Amino acid sequence: MMDAQQFALLCVYVLAGLLGLCVGSFLNVVIYRLPGGISLSTPGSHCPQCGYVLKWFDNIPVLSFLLLRGRCRSCGKRISPRYVAVELANALLWLLSVALFYKVNLVYMAVAMVVSSLLICVFFIDLEHMLIFDRFQILLALCGVVAMFTDSFTVWSDHLIGAVVGGAVFAGLYFGSIAVLKTEGLGLGDVKYAAAAGLLLGWQKLIPAILIGSVSGAVFMVAANRIRHAEKHTEYPFGPFLAVGTLIAMFFGNAIIGWYWNLLFL
Repeated sequence: MMDAQQFALLCVYVLAGLLGLCVGSFLNVVIYRLPGGISLSTPGSHCPQCGYVLKWFDNIPVLSFLLLRGRCRSCGKRISPRYVAVELANALLWLLSVALFYKVNLVYMAVAMVVSSLLICVFFIDLEHMLIFDRFQILLALCGVVAMFTDSFTVWSDHLIGAVVGGAVFAGLYFGSIAVLKTEGLGLGDVKYAAAAGLLLGWQKLIPAILIGSVSGAVFMVAANRIRHAEKHTEYPFGPFLAVGTLIAMFFGNAIIGWYWNLLFL
């Protein structure tokens, strides 16, 4: 039989999953409207093809998509599966935040949830528009300030060092690319992102975050160029890979660092 503590934990999981889906639905609004300068509040949710205004039963996360078979109720045009992907990704990351941090640090758990939602927006907006909005950088930095004083595994100075190192390394790459290659190897948004991510993670976890982002980005770019037969200097967004690296480092960075040290001293 379930005791009170187990029941409370179950309730937290259920609440995190449901709220994660609902917040994920709002993230879809942000991802679609923010790059176009459209208000996030008006007009209400509607089909971008025919303008049909969604009723409440058309806007239930995941369920409405499945019941409508991925099509608009009015015009029958296909709805992008990205909407469901965003909702499910946000819910799963919120559940992972509960699983890893609920019994360790409630404040850091909340930070991990907010960061997960922010980075989902960064991932999809930069993927489509090659743009990381400053408001995301600021919010990520604010989460970093909270993490600096609540992270159970690092001291506050590690986070400050992470911000300085992340910003300095990426600024060096940015200006070095302009000086040597006469082109931007990455954007200023990536520089600001690296500083904010360093503040969030601390310098120790920033290292695997950058490594994961860089390696996965390089593999993707090489594969994409070969598949598409693209030109050598075709530009690709780096933000999505940094976002994935940041999430992996935030959730599993300490385990990755521990594994690496154990491997060194076997």
